[in-house]
Amino acid sequence: MLARDRQQTDYTGPLRRLLVAILVLVLFAVFLVWRIDSPRVERFRAAVIDTVVPPMDWAMAPVTGLVNLAKDFRSYQRLAEQNDDLRRELQTMKAWREAALQLEQENAKLRDLNNLRVDPQLTWVTGVVLADSGSPFRQSVLLNVGASDGVLDGWPVMDGIGLVGRISGVGRESSRVILLTDTSSRIPVTIQPSGQRAILAGDNSMNPPILFLENDELVRPGDRVVSSGDGGVFPADLLVGQVALGTDRRLRVRLAADYERLEFLRVMRSQPAERITDPGALIAPVDPPVYVDPESLRPAPLTRPEELARTEPADG
Repeated sequence: MLARDRQQTDYTGPLRRLLVAILVLVLFAVFLVWRIDSPRVERFRAAVIDTVVPPMDWAMAPVTGLVNLAKDFRSYQRLAEQNDDLRRELQTMKAWREAALQLEQENAKLRDLNNLRVDPQLTWVTGVVLADSGSPFRQSVLLNVGASDGVLDGWPVMDGIGLVGRISGVGRESSRVILLTDTSSRIPVTIQPSGQRAILAGDNSMNPPILFLENDELVRPGDRVVSSGDGGVFPADLLVGQVALGTDRRLRVRLAADYERLEFLRVMRSQPAERITDPGALIAPVDPPVYVDPESLRPAPLTRPEELARTEPADG
């Protein structure tokens, strides 16, 4: 028994060393094959990879399944969070819907009581944004409405919420809109509730500055900015945005229009306002001119006393 165990021990040691040596030689050969820079060796490596790697997909299947399971779990968690957020927003929107319906009914009653006359010319035509300028030095977009739709140069353009810009260039089937952020854009605005008049000037940024403000102490961040209608360029009271304080300590406007999603725009039909040339006619009506004969304005010739007595009738 002892001799038999000794023989087994003698065979195990050399066999183990032989296997280790073979493994080292194989690894060294693989290392040399992967390090040799030759077209033939490169084709050999590609053939080996094509032969060995695809059948090894089964080994990665459990790992891939675990990774996909983790991704699905995270996506389900995000969906649950989004569902909760949507439910809260839906409840908030229901409350706002009720408030909007009440305001609409109240507005209709007030219009009926005041016999309000709404301007029938303040309508719009909706266009689709075809392309933008694609230049950091010019902010403009192209619409698919033009002269054939009655669009005129200078009309204001809105996105349904706030003012976007104005028409600058009209073709037959298209027109170009200069945005409020363009450096060539200058529009008169009114800041509420202070009533301060100013100019909104574009500077190729999303928050254009306010210029020529009379008293900036009356203006606070968050104040409402609307078009003033001065100069007859835009109708009054079109929403522009809110006042914000920039990083350079200048008063700027946070635009109400969503410039990241300019897809459909409204071109407002802005009719020119009637110009008043005679302010005095607003106070009292002007009498029509009366024609006076110049002959009637000549003085009568002086007469002597005896001629005057001769012309007087005698007492009967």
